[in-house]
Amino acid sequence: MPKGNDGGQVSGTPITGRTAGEIAASVRAHVDSGTLAPGAPLPPVRHLAEVLGVNRNTVVSAYRQLVQAGVAQTRGRAGTTVAERRESAEEGFARDTVLRDVGHGNPAPRLLPDLAAGLAAASRPPTLYGEPVIDPELAEWATRWLAVDQPRDFRLTVTHGAVDAVERLLAQALTQGDAVALEDPCFLASIHTVRLAGYRTVPVPIDDEGMTVVGLRAALRAGVRAIVCTPRAHNPTGTSLSAARAAALRAVLAEHPYVLVIEDDHFSRLATTGYHSIIGPGQERWALVRSVSKFLGPDLRLAFVASDPGTGGRLAARISPGTTWVSHLLQRLARTLLLDPEAGRQVASAAAHYAERNAAFVAALAEHGVGARAGDGLNVWVDVQDEATRVARRLMQRGWLARSGDDFGLVAGGRAARHLRLTVHDLDEDGAAALVADVAAAVAAADTPHPPERTP
Repeated sequence: MPKGNDGGQVSGTPITGRTAGEIAASVRAHVDSGTLAPGAPLPPVRHLAEVLGVNRNTVVSAYRQLVQAGVAQTRGRAGTTVAERRESAEEGFARDTVLRDVGHGNPAPRLLPDLAAGLAAASRPPTLYGEPVIDPELAEWATRWLAVDQPRDFRLTVTHGAVDAVERLLAQALTQGDAVALEDPCFLASIHTVRLAGYRTVPVPIDDEGMTVVGLRAALRAGVRAIVCTPRAHNPTGTSLSAARAAALRAVLAEHPYVLVIEDDHFSRLATTGYHSIIGPGQERWALVRSVSKFLGPDLRLAFVASDPGTGGRLAARISPGTTWVSHLLQRLARTLLLDPEAGRQVASAAAHYAERNAAFVAALAEHGVGARAGDGLNVWVDVQDEATRVARRLMQRGWLARSGDDFGLVAGGRAARHLRLTVHDLDEDGAAALVADVAAAVAAADTPHPPERTP
């Protein structure tokens, strides 16, 4: 592991630059090339500022960018070091575990429409290079659906799912080092997308009504060039924007018309709450993203994007009819299911099931004195009033694998760290009752004073 520094160097590795962005880019280049290994200390701020002939605030800003991008980490008086590489948390079922997984975040397979009926219709006629990238009938249906909630001129794009849409939208508007506002806590894929692309994350807290006005104002003052917002069924908390909060956020954004606003309405047709948009009439750069993953199935990699014509044009240029269009097999399959009345009834039934099962679980927890939020979505957000990782370990001892809120938090030790995200909609009555009892016991254990350790 490299130790010490000489001038603007770490073990002979020169750090250069005159601006915060240039200094951060120099460090990133050395990290990417491997000349700066995980754990390597970066020069003290004052020392590097003197060597480079810049204000120390410039170096502070550079180091802050590196920390926000996950490239570096601060260790208090021990200084700033290159971040240790670690496995990123992912959605989905855990691998190689005998525990009962209630942290997976999946829809219930039995509630998804049967794909078999649509497969035969999807296979003909074959699609060749150069043909339109969007199936005409699917485009007509999607345009009508999106126009209900965004009744303005927009361009329709079809992408390989919502994560692909957000990644491409950010890429056509930003460069490495640009700041992006994300909700805190935040959907895992959004965290990964922003950090892997080298953007700076600016956390915006959420409360019972969604993204906070104070938090959004602070993010805009910090110079964010894009905002990713979940208007309803926020993952992990289940929060949905209220009409009043959405209006207040639109008023703030009215002063920033050229900031790109992306709404990820991932739950769309399953949502039991209304859609309230933060995209105001004067917003020049915006996009509404709706995938079919939650109600038709995660493996149907398809999302619809309605966006302003300029953003839509740049996004479409990245989805070429010659190489990167979304498979017409998937598009036709999605079209068949979206137009099928029986599939529509199944989706409505699934929406009612998720809402009912989550609400019943939260009510049962309340009887044991444990606070939780059902909100909207596939999960419940449980306040364990303790370090969630400790409670999760207690649940493991009882046979359950839970998801700690730490995975979703953008601020270390923030409010998310005392929560668990549980997926309970697929538990039967006995399973749900057992989990409620075990969660209550695990939370109660936090209130039990631990005996002092004996000294030899």
